[in-house]
Amino acid sequence: MIEPISFETIAMERVWGGTSLARFGKKLPPGAPIGEIWEMVDREDAQSIVTGGELEGKTLNDLWRHQREEVFGSATITHRSERFPILVKLLDASDKLSVQVHPPAHKAQELGGEPKTEVWYFLECTKAANIYAGLKKEVTRESFQKLLETGGVETALHEIPVHTGESIFIPSGRLHAIGAGNVIIEIQQNSDTTYRVFDWNRTGLDGKPRALHIAESMASIDFEDFEPQVKTSTDPLVADCEFFHVEKVSLNASRDLRPEGRFALAVSLDHPVTCGDRTFSPAEFFLIPASGSGMDVSPTVAETHLLVCTLPTKS
Repeated sequence: MIEPISFETIAMERVWGGTSLARFGKKLPPGAPIGEIWEMVDREDAQSIVTGGELEGKTLNDLWRHQREEVFGSATITHRSERFPILVKLLDASDKLSVQVHPPAHKAQELGGEPKTEVWYFLECTKAANIYAGLKKEVTRESFQKLLETGGVETALHEIPVHTGESIFIPSGRLHAIGAGNVIIEIQQNSDTTYRVFDWNRTGLDGKPRALHIAESMASIDFEDFEPQVKTSTDPLVADCEFFHVEKVSLNASRDLRPEGRFALAVSLDHPVTCGDRTFSPAEFFLIPASGSGMDVSPTVAETHLLVCTLPTKS
């Protein structure tokens, strides 16, 4: 490989979305509330396509199935998934998202869904921005069920103020919601299963209440998950789990960001960077293939910060 790889982005309309992602250089369709930009995805119903360079027009699935060692590295050969196992998004929460949960692995198949563990990095937050993650102490399955029946679900949720540069890990089974005023980088398992337990009594884009999944949610929620905390903006380790590894890197000079035997998916958080003969703006994702030389990442401004994601070596 002789150059970094970039992909076409996919804009997703959401009732809670807005236009904030245009400030980060994203092309948005006019007149629609865009809540998500899918930066890297390999699903049957959504596929990332390479833009520019020697691989132009190839899909992410093509690369994963036919050029895995060359692009993603020998260390990823042990991954048994037929599709690239993570999905990367930018989120614009102009309004708050539903209170929701993703099914844990031991329940997902039984419920007809896919497990999803994810991490949120707060790229931009308003002064009043918050999230909900986990339950308040003393909340039980029984008391939560009663709140579903009588109203007041939000009183059971652990509310956390958040700030730019912080992050939080959201494992499958953790009840959660994103508050208004957040722009988030989300890195997750390749899954699109979400169970809504409460949607703030609002209607969807079609003017009708959005569907709730009470039974599935109650089967998925971890009722022993109390009051998790965010990671500070100074913590370089954003997430390290069996599904993905994410670090925050401070760059003062040219550096190879790839771990041995693996690719790196990188995005600058504040200033343009160069890789090969290309320049990438903040919030513009690029994949540095595992093979090839001359692909160090160079800052254009001292103390440039990037998020760098890769797959762990175990399957």
